[in-house]
Amino acid sequence: MATHFFRLHLSMTLPLYESSIQSLKLRHRGKVRDIYDIDDHHMLIVTTDRLSAFDVVMNDPIPGKGAVLTAMSTFWFNRTRAIIPNQLTDIPLAQVIKNPAERAPLEGRAVVVKKLKALPVEAIARGYLVGSGWKEYQQTGTVCGIKLPAGLKLADQLPEPIFTPSTKAALGSHDENINFEQAVQLLGPEMAMRVREATLAIYKDCAAYALTRGIIIADTKFEFGLDEQGTLTLIDEVLTPDSSRFWPADQYRPGSNPPSFDKQYVRDWLEASGWNKQPPPPKLPPEVIARTAEKYQEALRRLTG
Repeated sequence: MATHFFRLHLSMTLPLYESSIQSLKLRHRGKVRDIYDIDDHHMLIVTTDRLSAFDVVMNDPIPGKGAVLTAMSTFWFNRTRAIIPNQLTDIPLAQVIKNPAERAPLEGRAVVVKKLKALPVEAIARGYLVGSGWKEYQQTGTVCGIKLPAGLKLADQLPEPIFTPSTKAALGSHDENINFEQAVQLLGPEMAMRVREATLAIYKDCAAYALTRGIIIADTKFEFGLDEQGTLTLIDEVLTPDSSRFWPADQYRPGSNPPSFDKQYVRDWLEASGWNKQPPPPKLPPEVIARTAEKYQEALRRLTG
């Protein structure tokens, strides 16, 4: 019943490509999220229906995507509270956006969060050998400098999940994988170890849960920030189809790339289209947009019930 209502709600909602809030100051417009200042201690994060692939923002929105990402992140933030503090507050949207007409397009996709100092690395946990990790392994037998056993196949589960950080790239640029020693240079030894421990603890707990819902989380990206007391805090988004590789467990076969619930579907279409991965992006066909929206909704339904 809840899933039926959610789909119906999405079908009745116009896609939001870009937010415009007159009552707040725009702080930053990222690939997917628009961030507004509320006061010295709080921000409003609006998750739009924009989709980026190969670090280029598509011109066509995916209807309902922002609401799915917000609902999924909120689910995981609540689940991981016992492991690490996070950015969420209990301040309702209506308290920040007083005007009902201005608030209406933001319902279900905007959250009030704490204002924190973001750390300059992306924290990636990998449980399976795929993507850029697979490419590096084929050449060197390592992933981000971590030596792995010989003879592993594409999509093989790793003996243990590994922490493989990357740099944070500006809009239009590419993130770059780095090794742990480079992360230490950016964060300091103690903070780098804290980030690695938190990343792997969150991934192991949530990947084990997802498996009970029929989904393999092959890898994922976390971001962390610090409050004024130096408390390590989980920020941005958590375990969404945008930040993770989700595979249906019943279709997993080592040696081949499983179908996924993330935006790999769009990436595959873009690769086949012959696009050179530079702006401007090609126009997405209606069937690709619809299928991508379905994949996002299916991931939410499976994981949260």
